[in-house]
Amino acid sequence: MSPRYDFASDNTAPAAPEAMAALNAANAGFAASYGADATVARAADLIRGLLDADAEVRFVTSGTAANAICLAALARPFEGVLAHRDSHVATDETGAPGFFGHGLAIQGLEGASGRIDPQALNAALARAESAHAQPPAALSLTNATEYGTVYSAEALATLTRPVCARGYGVHLDGARLANAAAAGFDLKSVAGLGVDLLVIGGTKAGMTPAEAIVIFRKDLVPRFDARLKQSGQLPSKSRFYAAPFVGMLESGAFVSRAAHANAMARRLAELMPLPLRHPVEANAVFVEMDEATLKRLQASGWFVYRFIDGSVRFMCSWATTPEAIETLIDAVKGARP
Repeated sequence: MSPRYDFASDNTAPAAPEAMAALNAANAGFAASYGADATVARAADLIRGLLDADAEVRFVTSGTAANAICLAALARPFEGVLAHRDSHVATDETGAPGFFGHGLAIQGLEGASGRIDPQALNAALARAESAHAQPPAALSLTNATEYGTVYSAEALATLTRPVCARGYGVHLDGARLANAAAAGFDLKSVAGLGVDLLVIGGTKAGMTPAEAIVIFRKDLVPRFDARLKQSGQLPSKSRFYAAPFVGMLESGAFVSRAAHANAMARRLAELMPLPLRHPVEANAVFVEMDEATLKRLQASGWFVYRFIDGSVRFMCSWATTPEAIETLIDAVKGARP
């Protein structure tokens, strides 16, 4: 039996037609290399328009690289980065931020359903510095969060305000920023929140592997390309990383495809016969499931797994269909004792 990966991750979906069409268009003829081409320029302009911000934009191959490079730019090796304890940078990047940052530490904070508790942040900021511990130098946020919840602009401002007041850096991991936008998050608010570096996820939004780093803080721009080059993230044919953004942003598919994914997650949650662990606000559904049921579901051909908090995660994507949801629900019902 071939396993089905429909709900294993939004990474498992194919690339959207808008992204593939833009890739084919970018493949015509010769172009300058290392980001000096017209496709990169167009994609950067579209992103600036999306955010209504004056910012520099660079395109890289993976979210892990993007996040790690950004955090290394904001914290020195003997400093730390505050983040939710279950965030991707804290749990799922194999120490890449510390590697790229030559020893910087990720310091986990508490908070329900992936959102940092402001009290936990303020307590961490108020902690007395010591030569025996890495003091915080930056805050890393995620929207949508690792548990599929979405911060409002106001909620993010509550977190960034005390950090910026101390002169610390702010990084926003937007691997699923499209889903947050489709859920109502105002993308044009980001520039005013004190965010220094933003990662816009392309891969999970329906593109081929492509992520955009948005540099709001101008003093970080000099030598940033050298940082990318040393990290193996200055691709010579940059147009092929920028092109999917052109296709998805020009057509509006960046948000509309994410809206479909979010709608499919809501439908899945409505039909799910098991209790939900977290609010369904973007494209993720987390459920309470005993081990025997999980094993039977996996044995029936569905590739799903237990997440950090012990729940079982189902991810919807731009390519999720109502028929796939119905088939999955039938399988879940059949797997229950």
